[in-house]
Amino acid sequence: MGTLLAFRFALVFVVFSVLSLTVTSSSVPAQDLQIVSAERRIDLTSHIVRIFLTLKVENTGTSPASEVLLAFPPTQVKHLAIVKAAATVGKRKKKSYVPLAVNHKVLPDAPNEAQFFSISLHNPIKNGETVLLEVLLVLTRVLEPFPAEVRQSESQLVYYHDSAIILSPYFIKEQTTYIKTPSAKVESLTRVEPTNRVGTEISYGRYDDRHPYSFAPIIVHFENNSPFAVVEELVREVEVSHWGSIQVREHYTLVHAGAQHKGVFSRVEYQSRPAFSGVSSFRHLIAKLPPRVHSVYYRDDIGNISTSHLRTDSLKSELEIEPRYPLFGGWKATFVIGYGLPLQDFLFESSDGRRYLNFSFGCPLAETVVDKLTVKVVLPEGSKNPNAVVPFLVKDHLETKYSYLDVVGRTVVVLEKENVVPEHNSPFQVYYDFNPIFMLAEPLMLTSAFFLFFIACVAYLHIDLSIGKS
Repeated sequence: MGTLLAFRFALVFVVFSVLSLTVTSSSVPAQDLQIVSAERRIDLTSHIVRIFLTLKVENTGTSPASEVLLAFPPTQVKHLAIVKAAATVGKRKKKSYVPLAVNHKVLPDAPNEAQFFSISLHNPIKNGETVLLEVLLVLTRVLEPFPAEVRQSESQLVYYHDSAIILSPYFIKEQTTYIKTPSAKVESLTRVEPTNRVGTEISYGRYDDRHPYSFAPIIVHFENNSPFAVVEELVREVEVSHWGSIQVREHYTLVHAGAQHKGVFSRVEYQSRPAFSGVSSFRHLIAKLPPRVHSVYYRDDIGNISTSHLRTDSLKSELEIEPRYPLFGGWKATFVIGYGLPLQDFLFESSDGRRYLNFSFGCPLAETVVDKLTVKVVLPEGSKNPNAVVPFLVKDHLETKYSYLDVVGRTVVVLEKENVVPEHNSPFQVYYDFNPIFMLAEPLMLTSAFFLFFIACVAYLHIDLSIGKS
């Protein structure tokens, strides 16, 4: 194992060294910006990696700068779930954050196929001016289990690949990187001096006067037994009824995406030694539901699962669920969660007379990655001209669903997104036009059906069913 580990270190170091050496000053245009100071904090305590960047950017050119570029290796971009940025205004207690737009940007002749995101500044900075930026990056499936298989009694070890030097298209005067691990158990790490480790924190730097696209590959091999809970597919159906309620039904396909379980599973050992047996598995999940939730149920293909607990108050509701068996690496579970909500908490009327649903996008399960999320908003029959307002890019289309007593069917707004993380749990709106006369459709149909049934019964009672003699 030691030989294999050394080989992997050497291979990665050679690859990234070649990449960094192939960058030439003629491959990109001269930059009018420089980063005065950069601090990066990488949180590895979960299977979702969060990176917090603080950048102080100065304009050294003659023309105003209206954007700041972020650079990423091409292998890292496909794991990016969230890129958020904000400008810091004021100091200390008067400090505030102004959200900034971030968009993917393609630059020709980018060195080593580097990918870029552009941060648009509200106020362009002139020569000699600076701006302080706070950036949040969320990455999924970047922690590589090694070994790839573990037994029930073994802990889970993972690799994290990155660079001690922040990849940037700008000259960086000074920078520091801090990495936080779940525990102090670190098997090995790449040292790029100065490097220091105290407890659960590893620090790289300070590094001074680094040229654009500098790179110093590192690997951290550490213990991480946090639940690697990944929902391969989640379908959320939110059905709106103008008669006073919203019904939500969620279909989950859940998998443990960590190191694969090796060997046999012993239930006796798992229950008798919970602190040592199955430390990398998980058996409890928390679903954060809206307040005033009611009629909650939780079941799988077999039927209702009684091992769940609901805690509610005026601000939130938490449903603690427990699958029928603990989940080890590679194991899956499918289940359904359903609940009802009061209509007045989520349905409103806009100033132009349109109705709109204000609901939360994303997955209610805490610290969970969703590979594919489908949100279906079922509008009342008779709804017209629906449109969704979502704070990030999604795929959308319309469907039609038929239910009891429906005549023309109900319009369904379908929203789809991949690589969803807890940071996507933000409100979205679905606007639509609705004529209140359609609320009378179902009662009139029921009344008409009852009336016809009554007429048929009366006619039946007045028919002479006797058989006459010839």
